[in-house]
Amino acid sequence: MLYLYAKSVHIIFVVSWMAGLFYIVRLFIYHIEANERPAAEREILQRQFVVMQRKLWNIITTPAMILTILAGAYMVYLNPNLLQADWMLVKLAFVAGLLAYHFKCQQIINQLKNGIYNWTSTGLRIWNEVATIFLVAIVFTVVLKSAIDWLYGLLGLLAFIVIIMSAVKIYKYYRLKQ
Repeated sequence: MLYLYAKSVHIIFVVSWMAGLFYIVRLFIYHIEANERPAAEREILQRQFVVMQRKLWNIITTPAMILTILAGAYMVYLNPNLLQADWMLVKLAFVAGLLAYHFKCQQIINQLKNGIYNWTSTGLRIWNEVATIFLVAIVFTVVLKSAIDWLYGLLGLLAFIVIIMSAVKIYKYYRLKQ
């Protein structure tokens, strides 16, 4: 029964973590686009975005990431045989990628707070889709579990990546057209 409670907590905080990751990058985009505003408006917007990013990151996103990892580790503690399953090792590799994404977002927060603008809004829109790709990969790995299904899942993931990146480019085209 403890395993099911841990699994429930894990799922709840995965949802919270992903929501935070999705929204933080939207805030980055708005922060970068504020550079196109007149000076007075830009300063007000950028100060507000720094506050919003800090609160989202420190109150929701990072605590949710920590609780996701702790609940997942507790599930493995309760059922160590999970580490014998190939699908779990694949999932953990994707989770490691998602953690790297999380810490890169932390770096972007610090850069924006210090007035360092290394990203374009289009680059951030593409970056925003990376979290989606990790989410899709993790969910399909956990649900499908078998190697044959992984092959189809990988091909589907590659198709999904192409579709997502194409959608970003199409959006940019129409946005610039207006």
